[in-house]
Amino acid sequence: MEGVSVSSANDVTVVAVFADKAVTKETRVVSGELHGNAESEPKIGLTFDGIEEMFECYKNYGKRMGFSVKKKSNRKNVEGNLRSVTFCCAREGTPKTTARNPLRPHVSMRSGCKARLSARLNMVGGWEISVLALEHNHELNPNISRFVQYHRKPKCKDRGGDKISTSSVNEAGGNEKDSGNMIEQLRRLQLCKGDAQALMTFFSKMVAENIGFYFDVELNHEDRPKNVFWADGRSREVYKEFGEVVMFDTTCLANKYDLPFISFVGVNHHGQSLLLGCGLISNEDAQTFVWIFSKWLACMSGCAPQGIVTDQDSAMQNAIEIIFPQTKHRWCLWHVMKKLLDKLGKFGEHQAISVALKDAVFDTQSQDNFEQRWNEVVGKYGLEECNWLSELYNQRHLWVPCFVKNTFWAGMSTAQQNESMKPFFDGCIQSKTTLKEFVEQYESALRKKVVKEMKDDAESFSKLIPTVTSYPIEKQVQGVYTISKFKEFQVEVIGKMYCDFLQIEEGPMVKRYVIREDVWLEDFNKRMTFTVSFDERDCAVHCSCQMFEFQGILCRHAVNVLIHNDVRLLPDKYILRRWRKDVKRSYSKVKVSFNCLGNDIESVRRNELCSSFSKIAEWGTANDEQYSHIKRWLAYLENELKLGGRSCI
Repeated sequence: MEGVSVSSANDVTVVAVFADKAVTKETRVVSGELHGNAESEPKIGLTFDGIEEMFECYKNYGKRMGFSVKKKSNRKNVEGNLRSVTFCCAREGTPKTTARNPLRPHVSMRSGCKARLSARLNMVGGWEISVLALEHNHELNPNISRFVQYHRKPKCKDRGGDKISTSSVNEAGGNEKDSGNMIEQLRRLQLCKGDAQALMTFFSKMVAENIGFYFDVELNHEDRPKNVFWADGRSREVYKEFGEVVMFDTTCLANKYDLPFISFVGVNHHGQSLLLGCGLISNEDAQTFVWIFSKWLACMSGCAPQGIVTDQDSAMQNAIEIIFPQTKHRWCLWHVMKKLLDKLGKFGEHQAISVALKDAVFDTQSQDNFEQRWNEVVGKYGLEECNWLSELYNQRHLWVPCFVKNTFWAGMSTAQQNESMKPFFDGCIQSKTTLKEFVEQYESALRKKVVKEMKDDAESFSKLIPTVTSYPIEKQVQGVYTISKFKEFQVEVIGKMYCDFLQIEEGPMVKRYVIREDVWLEDFNKRMTFTVSFDERDCAVHCSCQMFEFQGILCRHAVNVLIHNDVRLLPDKYILRRWRKDVKRSYSKVKVSFNCLGNDIESVRRNELCSSFSKIAEWGTANDEQYSHIKRWLAYLENELKLGGRSCI
């Protein structure tokens, strides 16, 4: 039996605990006063027995509304007794410029917000709210309040406040080298004791708990597992949002680990890696890669990525040409350069050769210029007979920047190993890790990634990196991009100071600029020249460095030209949706399958609806009549919901 596949969405029982969703209780009247408690709605005249109870009330209100609070000030009488106290939004005040380097400002959540609550001690010893400002100068988001670490306790002598409760996270994502002599015999997966049972238990659990979980197992002629692929519901939703570029990670294969693990990885709006599916393979030939690629593509509804990054491997390359014929394929530049420099170590003049080849790779902006400089290095150091170097040159269209920079790669495959290029399960898989050990920590590894993303979402929503210039362009990007992506853009804004105009050609509509940049390295600097064109009809700007096309961040040369032409705000085409912090992404509502985790109300609703819809989908496939009836009903329901109607409910 070949190619057994299961895609299941079974009924599950969902138990949700909304620990951070406070339910307002009725206030009670005591001696003619409105007496509040920690869960009351703040209002003028509301009275509390103590400061800590009032602070809990304001803090809980902030969590419900989506902001965090802190103690601002207090006043005492001549006897030293506390008479009044003020609490405020944690985004009160202006950012402090305490960074040693003013061009690298620290993150700050302060925005000058005026929202506050003041209370005074009344005649009967109660604390009465006397001032209440509810207007904020920033957006509110209840979903991130659990991740903001500013629900501070008041420092009062009479009583201590309760410890801040923490909330659980509510999501989870999770070379036959074709050259003849290295072809291996077809084999089955080499499983250790307990591995098969662990995998079966893992799949059973995921099918039961994870809506949209997909897996496929290929069996050999003995009905033993040969290759395995799986992806959870979150990975499939993530792909809809961030599926333009995918890295096929084969680190375990390259390092000869016991666990033949592979994964498909994407990049999110913070530049962090996202799991898009994974598997286990029994061989490293083209046939195996064709199987794993085809199953992943089927899992993603047949939607191929625009670009895929892999290691150097002819078998992978052949499989990609078969399964992803329209997808742009490139090798990971970091891995290519690492291998190249390692192999050059045996040459006597390896340091000089390395510097010359790196200059040819990174400093050339045209393909002709690269080929000229590469051949000059080969001729100068007598490398004509170096076969592996010649083969690398023959495949230059797969890895040299000037050959691939016209395609968007979301920051993947740069010269340095950034966060998005590290193995998704880095630290979880060692050389002797068994399958049983891996599946036992699989969900924990996913959980850490999701927690990291959600915390960074909260930080980007509630904090800002101060601008370092007065240019409206910088302020514009500060307001819409995540902190990590704004930092990247800010580096380019700062880098503008190292750029000079050498030549300006004024055309009727299109202007051409030649810009010289002083590039500062560790112990020296060099000067590089770039060409930028600007079309004033639609503010289209293009630089020969192609940073925007490659990474999705405008370069300093383009920024320089835009500012020179009095462009105050970037056109929408230069603000990418994938880097924005204000987008509600569907995968954030996919229910997690961790036993230890709670879920917010939206995630629970989504999971229950998906479970119900999966039943309806099964009924709809029974015959044409039921299929047509359900399609008409769904179209009607969708239209009613779009119009805001309730007649269909």
